[in-house]
Amino acid sequence: MPHVPDLAQIVKAYDVRGVYPDQLDDRLAELFGAAFAEVTGAGAIVVGHDMRPSSPGLASAFARGALSRGADATLIGLCSTDQLYYASGSLNVPGAMFTASHNPARYNGIKMCRAGAAPVGQDTGLAEIRALVESWLRGTGETPEGTGTLTRRDTLDDYAAYLLSLVDLSAIRPLKVVVDAGNGMGGHTVPTVLAGLPLDVVPMYFELDGTFPNHEANPLDPKNIVDLQARVLAEGADLGLAFDGDADRCFVVDERGRGVSPSAITALVAARELAKHPGATVIHNLITSRSVPEVVRENGGTPVRTRVGHSFIKQEMATTGAVFGGEHSAHYYFRDFWNADTGMLAALHVLAALGGQDGLLSDLVSSYDRYAGSGEINSTVDDQEARLAAVRAAFAAREGVTLDDLDGLTVASADWWVNVRPSNTEPLLRLNVEAREVATMARLRDEALALIRD
Repeated sequence: MPHVPDLAQIVKAYDVRGVYPDQLDDRLAELFGAAFAEVTGAGAIVVGHDMRPSSPGLASAFARGALSRGADATLIGLCSTDQLYYASGSLNVPGAMFTASHNPARYNGIKMCRAGAAPVGQDTGLAEIRALVESWLRGTGETPEGTGTLTRRDTLDDYAAYLLSLVDLSAIRPLKVVVDAGNGMGGHTVPTVLAGLPLDVVPMYFELDGTFPNHEANPLDPKNIVDLQARVLAEGADLGLAFDGDADRCFVVDERGRGVSPSAITALVAARELAKHPGATVIHNLITSRSVPEVVRENGGTPVRTRVGHSFIKQEMATTGAVFGGEHSAHYYFRDFWNADTGMLAALHVLAALGGQDGLLSDLVSSYDRYAGSGEINSTVDDQEARLAAVRAAFAAREGVTLDDLDGLTVASADWWVNVRPSNTEPLLRLNVEAREVATMARLRDEALALIRD
């Protein structure tokens, strides 16, 4: 029997990700393409890729696999992940994006979606795709056959035009904005999306380079926005924007060089969307700030709380018809964008909000940033359940607290909350704490960490 790669190592909850070519190579990508076409039953698919050296070959191989099942394939070439979602949504066909987001250069991966950018995860086709690939690797499955048609198409201009049709930037005042693309796909999309707007754009690391020579393209890690913070101050800019490797997440820095919490951005965008869609629903995960549901209610909307993870957000958006959803990780989801996440559209909302008034960004977001948060703190533990039980026992008897188990354990009182949730893939517990006062947050954080790390 031929050697069968261990797909359990690379097929994750929501995507495929592994080291190229040891775990993911062109042959395997071709099989994934065939299985994707088979499982989705697609007559046509769209495929895009990021700037990693291995990405073009993997994308072409995936397309060949789909062609072998009789599906037509459109290659859109270099694109951001949300540009791929745009192509899937506007063409109404399933799509595949070759990227490993902010992972190191030796990695690559596949993010897949059904027609209309609907997510593909373990429960929505990914497990079937994996099983089919494994059967072909063992030589026990039906051999792919059939020939589809391959076409190439550039969607960047259409993607930019569509985003700009959703946010009115025509009357904003001139702004100076520093943009750190981290050598990722923001360097490809930002010049086209922002062209012609009253913006003085100062580019940083726009050169597409999948080896990430300047810093890791993960703006949620504070060390990766240090360059942006310094440049905003040096330029006297109104704000800074940082995109991750595949440019589906966006992080914002104010005029003082301070990071703006993704919860504050979620609240800001929610207020803007509710102004256009009165009474609509807004989704937030359970570790975004309490300011988010507060702002949603204050603006006449209905907040809905979900577990952490894009599949849960997208599912709730589809179920409730929500107009917008936001996560602490700087993923922002829009009904007008097929419920998919797009950091670029969130960035346009920030530019429109700031440019539509005369104040500073720090003042604008201050009303949306009402609490002190710990940020996410990870701890390696030997026994997740035992440590979680210890936290529960220590907090459960306190007066005026509530406990819920939507995602890990959340303990909440009138002025603070603590969430501890286990990682699904690593022996970690993830702690998030928020309180009205910094001192209270710090005390609760240290107390919970002591229990977790005992």
